[in-house]
Amino acid sequence: MGSEERSLGEKLLQEAEQEQEQESESEPGGSVRVLQKGNRQGLPFIQKLCFAMGGAPYQMTGNAIGFFLQIFLLDVVQMEAFYASLILFIGRVWDAFTDPGVGFLVSKSRRTRFGKLLPWILFSMPFGVASYFLLWFSPSYTMSREYSFLWYLMTYCAFHTCMSCFHVPYSALTMFLGGDQRDRDSATAYRMGVEVVATLAGAAIQGQIVGAYHTQTIETCHMIQNVSALNTTTALVNSLNNTKWAYMLAAMVISSLYFLCALILLLGVKERAGCFTPKEHFHVSYLTGLKLVMRHKPYLSLTFGFLFISLAFQLVQNNFALFCTHAAGLGNHFQHIIFVILVSATIMVPFWQWVLVKFGKKLALFVGLIWYIPPLITIVTVNGNLPVIIVMAIATGVSLAVAFLLPWSMLPDVVDDFRAKNPRCLDLEPLFYSFYVFFTKFAAGASLGFSTLCLHFSGYRPGTCEHNPAVAMTLKVLMAPVPITMVLIGLAIFYFYPINETRRRELKMELEGVVKSWEVELEENTL
Repeated sequence: MGSEERSLGEKLLQEAEQEQEQESESEPGGSVRVLQKGNRQGLPFIQKLCFAMGGAPYQMTGNAIGFFLQIFLLDVVQMEAFYASLILFIGRVWDAFTDPGVGFLVSKSRRTRFGKLLPWILFSMPFGVASYFLLWFSPSYTMSREYSFLWYLMTYCAFHTCMSCFHVPYSALTMFLGGDQRDRDSATAYRMGVEVVATLAGAAIQGQIVGAYHTQTIETCHMIQNVSALNTTTALVNSLNNTKWAYMLAAMVISSLYFLCALILLLGVKERAGCFTPKEHFHVSYLTGLKLVMRHKPYLSLTFGFLFISLAFQLVQNNFALFCTHAAGLGNHFQHIIFVILVSATIMVPFWQWVLVKFGKKLALFVGLIWYIPPLITIVTVNGNLPVIIVMAIATGVSLAVAFLLPWSMLPDVVDDFRAKNPRCLDLEPLFYSFYVFFTKFAAGASLGFSTLCLHFSGYRPGTCEHNPAVAMTLKVLMAPVPITMVLIGLAIFYFYPINETRRRELKMELEGVVKSWEVELEENTL
């Protein structure tokens, strides 16, 4: 197994060796490869916690955007659905393409005394905080609709660029914390727990601050038949203005938490060398590294499997607020239902961590994702039954915890598998993480653009209190049949995922052998 990958890796690395030898011949005295022994000590609790805090900004901002940006553009900014779909799709596709670019720049950047990854996190953080706040600032008071479209498109793209510069090196930092496979799995579990709490915090802060004003707008719509048109228009305008200010207040709170969590990460985590890092190793080109990464079969299975899983969860997330408001008749309660889902997911993360340790990651993935299907069917078939939907929201949160935990727990196994097959090819971790994030963000952009475009063709009109039945039917289809299909496709791909618990144990032994071989080389070079 993996013979084709090994032959490809050997061929590409031989080319890199030849280039490296040609460069070393021009240097005085040649080049001597010296091993820097990796730090294999266990990770202390405080460092795991500080590392985990760094995942909070991405989840807080990402889920606030995922749950609320679509309804913000449609019902608050009152942008046409077609233009909103352009902003959401172009912004996320831009975001997807910035990740490989940032991954390339990170892999080629020089290592400082603070490391290679932490400086990227430090310098991108203030720009990310500012651009997130500006995304929720509404310039419609002074700008035309055309300039308003450009404003949201530019701020959306600027925020995602800054977040890529933050999150890509942070994701790759998992492999440079020190310790062994068990330490990384533990640090990933801490990270997932914090990220679920951050998701809960981001959605709760945004939902509780702006939810009351959305409720006020809905109540104003219900009063239309009882008051004059002039009074109705005035009440709607006042309610809309209050909602805009509420979104800016929520953005200010989340931006402050973004800054605080990034500061904890920078002060509490020290970037270390990998488990085996030669002082002078072969610097493969970007295209060579890309060929090695994209032809690694476990990586392809993992990436495309979670691509479809991400599509399913993103479709539900992006349309949930609109579904509750315009299809289920629960616009007064959607922020509370979202809160229930995220609380359930937060509570279930430790349980799924126990399951994947006890029974394996692949089994946990299948059980958790199959569990996601019945609640979706129930939510769209019961009409406005709040108690039933709350129970199903709890069940949905159980599967959401799996979607949070498993991708980032399985990706280090894929990197270890690559290292075992290509032990002399180093510094490609940012490529693994950046291209994985690329595909998941592309899925998010595709789901946002697709769902908003479907609403446009179904006859959705911003600023109106009632919509035609086709809008409600479209939201129901986007909430259940399409996501369920995506989940089933993702599970079919994961059926062929090759890294099971047996392979993980083999990887641990193989990597220990690689480390010992580097240690032998070190002793020979120091004699």
